[in-house]
Amino acid sequence: MENTTKNRILDEALILFAENGYKGTNLRDLAAGLGLSKSALYKHYESKEDIWNALLDKMEVYYARQFGSLDNLPPIPDSCEELITLSMQQIHFTVHDPQIILTRKLLLTEQFHDARVCRLATKHFLEGTANLYAKVFEGMMEKGLLKKEDPVLLAFSYTAPISALVHLCDREPDRKAEAMEKIHQFVRYFIAAYKEEQA
Repeated sequence: MENTTKNRILDEALILFAENGYKGTNLRDLAAGLGLSKSALYKHYESKEDIWNALLDKMEVYYARQFGSLDNLPPIPDSCEELITLSMQQIHFTVHDPQIILTRKLLLTEQFHDARVCRLATKHFLEGTANLYAKVFEGMMEKGLLKKEDPVLLAFSYTAPISALVHLCDREPDRKAEAMEKIHQFVRYFIAAYKEEQA
């Protein structure tokens, strides 16, 4: 029961922090949204900062488990079509998962106020995905599926435009279908340009 309540608190906190920011969120509103008293909230978490850090921990683990990370690499694709499938699955998750959408909003708004959030934003919007794809591309080069290039630069060239289009989905939700189509076109274009001819 306690674990369920703690998770409910973090789920509600994610919504409030994403909408109002850290400073704009108070524990009275959080407790009220959950039908709890403020004192009941303190039975599970000692402070707003405690909730904040627990939430960031939870979302970091969730993203790594669902999307992948250097510690949780996806299987190296055996073909360029498998790479397209992997990429589009990850992008679909990133664009449509409600918790990840809220987390991205939270990271965008709070990155200028909190050093840990700043590091997480850099990781999730730039370095984390690029580092993951550097490993994927390196593995595919070893299998002879992609041209021998610098996998780090290749991964950056691949992930940066996709990240920009993901952010477009957040800013202008009515353009989500357009952005997803552009991402799909870009993925196919990029892979066609870098695949080995015999692959």
